[in-house]
Amino acid sequence: MTSGLRGLALRLLCVLAVLAVWELLVRALSIPAYILPPPTAILTALYRGIVSTLYIEHIWITLTETLLGFMVGTALAFALGTVVALSRRTEFFLYPFIVMFQAMPKVALAPLIIVWFGLGLTSKVLNAALVAFFPLMVNTIVGLRSAEEDRINLMRSLAATPLQIFWMLQLPNALPYIFAGLEIAMIFALIGAIVAEFVGAQAGLGMLIQSMNFSMDVAGQFSVLLILSILGLILNSIIVGVRRRVLFWDEREKAEARQTATTGGGI
Repeated sequence: MTSGLRGLALRLLCVLAVLAVWELLVRALSIPAYILPPPTAILTALYRGIVSTLYIEHIWITLTETLLGFMVGTALAFALGTVVALSRRTEFFLYPFIVMFQAMPKVALAPLIIVWFGLGLTSKVLNAALVAFFPLMVNTIVGLRSAEEDRINLMRSLAATPLQIFWMLQLPNALPYIFAGLEIAMIFALIGAIVAEFVGAQAGLGMLIQSMNFSMDVAGQFSVLLILSILGLILNSIIVGVRRRVLFWDEREKAEARQTATTGGGI
C-alpha cells in the first residue's frame, strides 16, 4: 500500500512539474493564448464547461457512440476472426477482401458513412465499429492459430470434438491475444467516433472541438482534448482490469501482477 501511494505521488508530482514548466514558458515567452494557452486557462475552460454541464452532455454522447461501436465492431471481429482461423476454405475466399479493406484508410470512409447514414448516432457507431474491427480480428486469428499442433492432435486422439478443442484449448490459448486486441480496439473506437463527429455531427466532443476551432477558443479545445485523454485512459483501464480478472491463470499476468505489487505502478 505504501509503495503504491508513493508511486501515485511521484506521478502526480511529475504531472504538476510539467504543468508548472508549461505555465512558466508560456508567460516568459509571451506566447499568445490562441497559439498555446497556459494550463491555468485550460483548467478554467474545463471548469466552466463542467459547471455549465455543456461538457457533460457531449461526453455522454461520445461515450455512448464509442461503447456501442466497440461492442458492434468487436463482436463482428471475433465472429469473423474465429471463422477465418478455423476454416482454411473461408480464409481462401475472404483473405483478399480482408487485406484490401484493411489497407483502406478508415478515416476516408467517414464522409461516405455520414452521407449514407446521416448525422445521427448510427453513423458514429458504424465508424467507431469499423475502426475497432480489424485489431481484434487479426489478434483473434493469430491467437486461435497459436495453439500447439501436438496438443490439438492429442485431444483428437482422445476423441475430442472440434467444439471441445475450441473451447478447451484454442480459445483459452487465444485469450491473451484477444484482450490485447480489445485494448487497442477500445481506443480506436473512441478515435473513430471523434473522427465521425469531425466530419459531421449534431453533438459530441468532436463537434465541440470543431465549433471551438471556428470561434478560436484554443483553451477550450485543449480542455476537450484533456477530457478525451482521461476518457481513453479510463476505458483502457477497464479492459485491463477485466483482462487481469479473466487471465489470472496466465503466467504473464502473474509476472505483471508481481511487478506491479513491487513497484506500486498498477492501474
